[in-house]
Amino acid sequence: MRMRKKKNLVPRMEACSSLLVADPRALRGRWRELLPDARELRVELGCGKGRFTVETAAAEPDVLLIAVEKVPDAMVVAMERARDAGLHNVFFVDGDAACLPDFFAPGEVDRIYINFCDPWPKSNQKKRRLTHGNFLQLYRRVLPMGGEIHFKSDNDKLFEWSLEEIPQFGFRLSQVTRDLHADGPVGVMTDYEAKFYQQGVTINRCVAIMVPWEAPAQPEESEEA
Repeated sequence: MRMRKKKNLVPRMEACSSLLVADPRALRGRWRELLPDARELRVELGCGKGRFTVETAAAEPDVLLIAVEKVPDAMVVAMERARDAGLHNVFFVDGDAACLPDFFAPGEVDRIYINFCDPWPKSNQKKRRLTHGNFLQLYRRVLPMGGEIHFKSDNDKLFEWSLEEIPQFGFRLSQVTRDLHADGPVGVMTDYEAKFYQQGVTINRCVAIMVPWEAPAQPEESEEA
């Protein structure tokens, strides 16, 4: 579903400008300057309207949380939520997951959250899935050994596909569940997740932990006469 354009988007963004990192590349390797005593630096890919972002940051004030979102009409709502909550440990980036190595130095990010990403269901779209190997190799460039990806999805087919894809790129799966809230709400929910929970939709979740891995050698292209 395409998000409806927000009225007065520009002035609303300007009113939250202290939370927006206008040039994330300039902070590469220096993000912890935003919160010098931060215990961890975490990145959320696709924060949407920011319920998960804000509640996670509020619950762990010693964690620096960077929310990356490429839809300003959604991000402005998240920024307003963070501003109204008086948070000082969450910042926003108008950007794309493909740019993570440009934004963060090797080993700089302790944890990546991927919550309810677009499943891109057609087979010719699989490279756009945020759990595709191409993205997983990008995540390896910013995570330390032992760093984590926390992945949640309501799409069963995407989740099962991801459980096969993720271990092939140097991540060990942990905490795999296909019904996260079977015994009641667990952890912080996104807006979509809360809606799904009320509807009785089951939520899949896993944690992927980065382990040593070497990319397979690419076959050499034969020279043509």
